[in-house]
Amino acid sequence: MDFSNIGAVIAFVSYLIATLAIVFRLFHPKGPNIVLVLTFGCIAIIFHTLTTGQYLLTNNSIDFALPNVISLVSLVITLTVTAIALRFKVNLLLPVAYGFAGIWQLLSLFIPHEQHTPLVIEQLAVFSHVVIALIAYCILTIATLYAFQVAYINMKLKDKNLTAVSHLPPLMQVESQLFNILAIGTFCLFLSQLIGVLFLDNFLTKENAHKTVLSLLALLTYFTILWGHYKKGWRGHRTLVLTISASILLTLAYFGSRFVKEFLLS
Repeated sequence: MDFSNIGAVIAFVSYLIATLAIVFRLFHPKGPNIVLVLTFGCIAIIFHTLTTGQYLLTNNSIDFALPNVISLVSLVITLTVTAIALRFKVNLLLPVAYGFAGIWQLLSLFIPHEQHTPLVIEQLAVFSHVVIALIAYCILTIATLYAFQVAYINMKLKDKNLTAVSHLPPLMQVESQLFNILAIGTFCLFLSQLIGVLFLDNFLTKENAHKTVLSLLALLTYFTILWGHYKKGWRGHRTLVLTISASILLTLAYFGSRFVKEFLLS
């Protein structure tokens, strides 16, 4: 077993321990042992970073094969959520982020790692478009997790079940963070699309039409959510449904065709 496989196993086990440590004590009177959770979360992130870097970085390029991109996205999300957890209560976000990252580390042991999509760093426009798009996707995925947390807290408050939310942050705080994160992610997505339109020759070609259309539809949906919130006071269930819809569109745009090309048609 080589280092990448050993690292993936350690990352999976650490993510699993962190996830179980928070899930089993989520509704405990004293709440989860956040120090234990974050300790194993950090161990997992370290080995996750090492294994992802080994596959992602090649001689003079970055291998943006689909498994590497998914691993990178999950790494950025877990790293961000862990950093947020140092200051705010995100007990509902941590098991989701850690759980998905851990499952992917386990699956990566059985996925063949072949170079499919090398990205040359010197191609500045392409590199900028891809990197900013991935940053946008990570931020907007975190926003989707926040939307679920807002919906959960709101539901429990309506049911007057205060015990279920005693170890969660106040609703107004989480809601404010949600729309701030949405605004940042939407701006990054807009910037990545703008770079694509202005500087990439094949951005509007037939081959990339589905990706472009889905990305623009997602961008329009995110703009609609922000407009509705700040102009019409939208929140709650409507925001959750629209955020999930936009996330699905963006996921299909980024990963749908690549999954078909790299796995089903390879």
